[in-house]
Amino acid sequence: MGRRTRWAAACAVAGLLALAAPPTGTAFAASSPRIDLRLLVVDDGGPAVAAIANELDLAGTPYTRVDLGSASRPVLNAAFLATTTSSGQAEARYQAVVLPNNAPAGLSADELTALAAYEQTYGVRQVDAYTYAQPAVGLNWAANPGYIGPLDGTTGTVTAAGLSGPFTYLRGSVPFEDNDPAVTESYGYLATPLATQAAGASFTPLVTAPIPGSSAQGVLAGQYDHDGRSELVLTFAYNQYQQQFRLLARGIVDWATQGVHLGYDRDYFEVHVDDVFLPDDRWSSTAKCTPGDAASACQGTPAPSEIRMTPADVTYAQQWSQQRKFTLDLLFNGGGSDDAVAANGSDPLTTSLLAAKSSFRWVNHTYDHPFLGCVQDIATVPWSCGKDTAGNTQWVSESTIRTAVQKNQQWAAAHGLPVDNTELVTGEHSGLKTLPQQPVDNPNLATSLAASGVRWTGSDHSREADQRAVGSSTLTVPRYPMNVYYNAGTTADEVDEYNWLYTSTAQGGSGICTANPATTSCMPAPLDESTGYADYIVPLEVRIDLGHVLADSPLPHYIHQSNLAEDRIAYPVLDGILDRYSALIADNAPLLNLRESAIGAELKQRAAWQAALAAGKVTAYRVGGTVTVQAPSGTAAQVTMPNGTVQQQLLGTSAVGTGYAGELSGWVSPGLLQSSVSLKLSGAATPASGSAPSAGSAPSAGTGSSASSQPYVPNSLLAPVRLTLSGAAKLLGSH
Repeated sequence: MGRRTRWAAACAVAGLLALAAPPTGTAFAASSPRIDLRLLVVDDGGPAVAAIANELDLAGTPYTRVDLGSASRPVLNAAFLATTTSSGQAEARYQAVVLPNNAPAGLSADELTALAAYEQTYGVRQVDAYTYAQPAVGLNWAANPGYIGPLDGTTGTVTAAGLSGPFTYLRGSVPFEDNDPAVTESYGYLATPLATQAAGASFTPLVTAPIPGSSAQGVLAGQYDHDGRSELVLTFAYNQYQQQFRLLARGIVDWATQGVHLGYDRDYFEVHVDDVFLPDDRWSSTAKCTPGDAASACQGTPAPSEIRMTPADVTYAQQWSQQRKFTLDLLFNGGGSDDAVAANGSDPLTTSLLAAKSSFRWVNHTYDHPFLGCVQDIATVPWSCGKDTAGNTQWVSESTIRTAVQKNQQWAAAHGLPVDNTELVTGEHSGLKTLPQQPVDNPNLATSLAASGVRWTGSDHSREADQRAVGSSTLTVPRYPMNVYYNAGTTADEVDEYNWLYTSTAQGGSGICTANPATTSCMPAPLDESTGYADYIVPLEVRIDLGHVLADSPLPHYIHQSNLAEDRIAYPVLDGILDRYSALIADNAPLLNLRESAIGAELKQRAAWQAALAAGKVTAYRVGGTVTVQAPSGTAAQVTMPNGTVQQQLLGTSAVGTGYAGELSGWVSPGLLQSSVSLKLSGAATPASGSAPSAGSAPSAGTGSSASSQPYVPNSLLAPVRLTLSGAAKLLGSH
């Protein structure tokens, strides 16, 4: 390209940039205020506000927390809430406000008035995280008809307005947990909207429940519009762990932000099946151990026994996957196949799995499942790290690690398995630190993984909950262990081991749960061997895993090939999760089923985004129907936007994310020659900017700011309540 041509191109680009630049100046600023994409969360230390803050954290949505219990907290006045930019444009610092209730005890009357004026002026919405039914929020007192008390076991119903509005991703029912009938797990105030509202005011129920002893429906969640403001009124107590909140969490944030915010909330479910081609050691019900497992202390010397899938199990897995439209990840050890062929001349399991290979995803689990950390000394139980004569820890060598990884890669290539060689899960997550015996990674691990092209390696979420680096080229992908044991192929074995772990020594158990009450809970009695799995273990595991799914977690869950064999005990749990999800969540929010590398990349992006938010390096705001987001170079922004939103490029527009839960969400980055992201909302989806209060009057801020007016919160909401046997029975009966 000649010099003249280059100059012409540069001038053309400059012209295009000028045309693409947003309008500036006093007239523009006066007509459209800047609304910063950040929430104000006023925290009274209660579980309801903590739950909403947790949802914002999980979704990657920025907020400013004001602690009402802090003597040094800022005063919520006009100067704190809004300012003016250097160009003279009015700037609202918060796009939504979350309060503990409509009139928190820790806020002064002046602060409540300032908040009300701010919300009215800028069209900012307010969430009353948990308030009692009262005329100040557009509801009758909870009497005649009304109800005040526990809501455990109640089933809420999303109204037509809720389904067409913020809760469009729900089927319609919102079941309240009743994990332990002996414990009050929730509490609420059911009442009807005022028949006659104040002038210009209205109340729209969004979620309701039957009022006991009445044919009327009481409000659990509703929109109260008054004085040019909108409040989301929630009349029930909850915490971040409860299913009823997790079902509504996404909608609460979308309502508050009017569907325009940073971050997103999606539902994921992946299942890794470890040890494919290998057998797994079987639990001994007589010796209360797993013969062949170095970590297992046996009572006696039982004969080893193994569990291995059969071709019939492969057929069942393939058919199940097709019927459920759900892909299992098979984590394979090629050495198990080679050993079977060497011993028998052929291996029907290998033949059947290779024939069905396109029905599954495949992940390297090392060739023969060696332990890749320190050299184990199994002379004691549990094992310890071997030492040399100088007392130094002995480590599995780099060559051993590389052979275990690369030989399995080669086996996959030789047998036509469609694998991604950047993915790995080592046997027992070995090589990574394993407390208490091995407090650091094997120093040979990182270089071995890098040499083998591994970028993502599985870790155990129960040991390490967060993604971390292993050397300079590999990141972990934490995995949730499921309480479907690797050494159980039958329900009898599973229940026997479960009873051993979760009953006291007086009841024939190990007493582990008695010795560690902070981490486990003893059952009051052993489970029945014939019914305990279906009646208790399955519903408990379904509830735990569905909690992960509804908490915006892309992390995979893992089981073992033994669980697909014999009694095929994994399927009742998997079916329970999928069936429960389908019954609660609409088709517009399908479960996302990602492979390990995609999960790892998602976690990496989230970490970069969260770091940028924490460092204050993200600027995001809306002016009219245009949203601007600026993040550090190379950091993609996480956004949720209404349908019809497009990203403005230098030339033309492009799509924003993908459709999910009735809106658009995804990662966005600046286009060519752009330093920031510019998103254009459709006219119908552009939130109103509010209107200034009339002279000489102030909008109503509600009443009842004394401590006695605060709604009741059961102590049980301060922590999760474990599912009991009786709670499981009620749960199963409700289906």
